[in-house]
Amino acid sequence: MATLRLSRTHFSLSLPRKTFSFSSSTSNPPWYKYTPPSPSRQHDPLLSAISEAILNTKGKPGDYSLRKLLPSLTANHIINLINLNPHSLPPHSLLSFFDWLSSQPTFRHTLHSYCTMIHFLSTRNMLPKVQSLLHFVVSRKGKASACSVFACVIETKGTNCSSFVFDALMYAYADNGFVSDAIQCFRLIRKHNFGFPFRGCGYLLDKMMKSNSPASAWAFYKEILDCGYPPTVYNFNVLMHKMCKEGKLKEAQLVFDEIEKWALRPTVVSFNTLINGYCKSGELKVGFRLKRVMEESGMCSDVFTYSALINGLCKDGRLDDANKLFDEMHERGLVPNDVTFTTLIDGQCKNGRIDLAMKVYQQMLREGVKPDLITYNTLINGLCKVGDLEKGQKLVDEMSAWGLKPDKITYTTLIDGYCKEGDLESAMKTRKEMSEAGIDLDNVAFTALISGLSREGRVVDAERTLREMVNAGMKPDDATYTMVMDGFCKKGDVKMSFKLLKEMQGDGHVPGIVTYNVLMNGLCKQGQMKNANMLLDAMLNLGVIPDDITYNILLEGHCKNGNPEHFDKLRSEKGLIPDYASYTALVNEFSKSSKDRRTR
Repeated sequence: MATLRLSRTHFSLSLPRKTFSFSSSTSNPPWYKYTPPSPSRQHDPLLSAISEAILNTKGKPGDYSLRKLLPSLTANHIINLINLNPHSLPPHSLLSFFDWLSSQPTFRHTLHSYCTMIHFLSTRNMLPKVQSLLHFVVSRKGKASACSVFACVIETKGTNCSSFVFDALMYAYADNGFVSDAIQCFRLIRKHNFGFPFRGCGYLLDKMMKSNSPASAWAFYKEILDCGYPPTVYNFNVLMHKMCKEGKLKEAQLVFDEIEKWALRPTVVSFNTLINGYCKSGELKVGFRLKRVMEESGMCSDVFTYSALINGLCKDGRLDDANKLFDEMHERGLVPNDVTFTTLIDGQCKNGRIDLAMKVYQQMLREGVKPDLITYNTLINGLCKVGDLEKGQKLVDEMSAWGLKPDKITYTTLIDGYCKEGDLESAMKTRKEMSEAGIDLDNVAFTALISGLSREGRVVDAERTLREMVNAGMKPDDATYTMVMDGFCKKGDVKMSFKLLKEMQGDGHVPGIVTYNVLMNGLCKQGQMKNANMLLDAMLNLGVIPDDITYNILLEGHCKNGNPEHFDKLRSEKGLIPDYASYTALVNEFSKSSKDRRTR
């Protein structure tokens, strides 16, 4: 792990193999004015010795002659060697020597030596090497280093500086995730009147538009547009799409309004992006208004336009209007795609109009539009909700004809449907098919099976399935645990229910009143009134407030076990206030007892 040591005037980086130190000039860096090397430097015998040693090693810088010179070398020697190159060493030889020095633990490059080598390589068109060295420097300098690195780039540039270096510097900061530094580089480049870094700006903008901050990307785009960056409708459209995706419709509208200000014309994609955003936000009036504006501008609504509007109408429950728009689409000669059909099918299914959904599906087939997995899953879900599992299964068979295979959603929907209809045999068969297809059950499938098994009284199988769910790394919710507890209580196995309660609590759940009522009912049915009273105490201590159902369960339990007075005692001690149903149960029980006594 690299260790960073900072001081006010100097810092060094210790790396496993590459080490260097940066001389700082970051506070108010004196912008460099190039001065030719002095005669003494040009005739420095050490530079000649290094050059001759590099030439003699023939590309093997680890040679003894170089190692012998190593203790005498400083970063300044390397800077002079690169700038003067007294023996006209080939660039690759100098770079190989530079890299070899980086690996020596007794030698440290400086930021200036790195920047000098970067300029040397840039003037010789060794651009990938330039990019690589800049990435290394930026990654080691870290965040908020743009000013110091840029200052050093300027100080070491010599008589000329390739524009590629500035672009590459922006690339390096962008790739390292230091967006604010990359923007700072752009501002410094402009401030010191260097050429516009078009490639660097384009690369950074692309990175920013792909991130989760479209507002920042838009701010940067406006800044570079004002500085002469060429505007494109594509960039405006991408930014609008990102903003609409985040539900920021006002911001997206502002971007849309800016398009014409830059002498550009919004495209169908521009309009569709905004229409889709407004429709998804429920602002259908604005969506339809934009459609009208688009058509008045001489552009034709396409399949995407209609699909977005139909989707909005379906979500708003306006299915008749959606059907009218669907017909209008046909009248204009537009062929709906699978998305359009699926949108309409989904709207019909969600509103319980499964017959109409099936008609749309049949129309889809007649028009030669291939349904996808989403279409089938939507229909199967709709059929399962109305209990028509037979048609749902037939659709699964039809999928194969299109080369589609059921996925997790398909199987889970069928399992849930079968369980709700009480057809556990078909549910288990579907589960087996799911396993054979190599698809793992999810929370929904497990919960559906546990619910179905519990409802049918197959509580042992339900508990086994619960155990499988836990072993698969899933966390059953309170309702799932409670369903199994209720099943055991109904079978008279209250002990197992309390075991599940303990497990549930150990898993981080805080049982609610429904869970306690299930347990309370189980105890009362078994005549364990003492334990029922203890459970009530535990509930109250945990802050779980009994409800009407709790009172009724206790009242019925005490009455059936011949001790209604105990309930009165509990009521006075705990402050319980039974409702009308409780009083009715109590009166009925006393009436029954009175009749029994009179008969005797």
